[in-house]
Amino acid sequence: MAAKAKDWANLNKYKNKNTLLAPPATGEKRIVFFGDSITENWSSASPDFFIGKTYINRGISGQTTPQMLLRFRPDVIELKPEIVVILAGTNDIAENTGPTTLEIILGNLISMCELAKANGIKVILSSVLPAYDYPWKSGLEPADKIETLNNMIVKYTKTNNIPYVDYYSAMVDQRKGLNSIYSKDGVHPNKEGYRVMGPIVEATIANL
Repeated sequence: MAAKAKDWANLNKYKNKNTLLAPPATGEKRIVFFGDSITENWSSASPDFFIGKTYINRGISGQTTPQMLLRFRPDVIELKPEIVVILAGTNDIAENTGPTTLEIILGNLISMCELAKANGIKVILSSVLPAYDYPWKSGLEPADKIETLNNMIVKYTKTNNIPYVDYYSAMVDQRKGLNSIYSKDGVHPNKEGYRVMGPIVEATIANL
């Protein structure tokens, strides 16, 4: 008997929510926050950030950029936002869906940007947050890879006139890890971490 096909990109996670979501009201500047656990956890760790705003959280824990690229249409484009804030890449470096390269990660981010642009959606690209090590996959030495990937993202955003949100510089410690004030596990922000991130991204949103 054939094994049941898995929902590799977790397309079903927000399927019902997306169906129930009304189209944007006239004048509504809808903004989708699109990412992995760092985005998904934002709603629970710092709910005030989302309350009373036109922000929609479409983060899924553990996701890599190829998974996010597969769900970009249902979880971003079809929601008809004015802006999408993309934050991704650390799980790729952690090899959550297998070995990859920084060039492939950047390519997936570029593909998301191109899809957004083709559908009239403005993009904000975020830095990958610093991480000295991954608790679930220790020994991959991600710190330098994250720094290099961020430099690649910056170069792309400058060349293509895309706003870049730099969480990294505000949250990195002397080891190129995530400052312990802002995280318990060195990867995921706590409430203090999200308090730092909120004003940084909102300043960029305001400029758009």
